[in-house]
Amino acid sequence: MTLGNICLKQLKKSIWPTVNYKIGNSKLQDFCPFPNDIKKQTLKPLHIPASDLMQNETGLLTDDYAELRDAFILASPYAHWRQTYKGTIIGEKFLNKFGCYGLIGPESPFQSEKIRAWVVYMPKNFYYPWHHHPAEEMYLCLAGEAVFRRENCPDTRLGSGGIMEHSANQPHSMETLENPIMSYVVWRNEFGTKPVLTFEDAR
Repeated sequence: MTLGNICLKQLKKSIWPTVNYKIGNSKLQDFCPFPNDIKKQTLKPLHIPASDLMQNETGLLTDDYAELRDAFILASPYAHWRQTYKGTIIGEKFLNKFGCYGLIGPESPFQSEKIRAWVVYMPKNFYYPWHHHPAEEMYLCLAGEAVFRRENCPDTRLGSGGIMEHSANQPHSMETLENPIMSYVVWRNEFGTKPVLTFEDAR
């Protein structure tokens, strides 16, 4: 099995149409149409502790994305898990629990010049500190739930099917409470700059 075997067809047929049907609009399609320049590429798996947490997770509840959730969990041993915050002030507790692996982009089974896409996992009672990046971003909650925070905006609690958009360089953070979360995350436009921690709450 390879990560690529689960992705392309399901992403096109599961995520975009389901979002349009469930929410009654085309937010994800309008934000980031599925790219027409997709190419397969060689992927070298990289394991981190969060991969094991996600594979053993029992709290990722969803009404609409069970098949996709299960596929992403099944693919996790073959993924190249990102280490975006390694070497920063963020501690080991965060690094061992925060999970993110690529679907489209560098260190992913597919490449595109138009978007970046990831699976993001956070266990329950987990805090993702305030950060920002030049890329515009959209989160689609596939399973579980979390509180999403954006600078100068009210807190929003999202469950399965919920969408959150972050504009360029808009500080934002996330926190899970009694449930974990799995999200599908896309970037558009500026891809060259990694997320930057915004405040001192990252320690």
